[in-house]
Amino acid sequence: MTDARFDPKGLIKDCFSMDGITDAECRSVFVDWALSVPADVDTREALEALNVQYQQGPEGHPMLTVLKESLLEPAVTGRRGGWSGRRTGRT
Repeated sequence: MTDARFDPKGLIKDCFSMDGITDAECRSVFVDWALSVPADVDTREALEALNVQYQQGPEGHPMLTVLKESLLEPAVTGRRGGWSGRRTGRT
């Protein structure tokens, strides 16, 4: 059983009990979950614990994908441009 601090409102648990929930709905639930995690809880630790708890969840459930993706490191992107990127040495 996962520590209740990691899913204080039971949002992730409830998501797994919903039949027919879509990927978009799971992502929305995930954002709600992320906003409700107490400040004193390490989010990375919570995500790892939730992944372990639900890894044997219903096969093909979209929340499984969302939880797995939550542990991926964000892609490193270069500068995207903007005003300062177009400056040509003027002060």
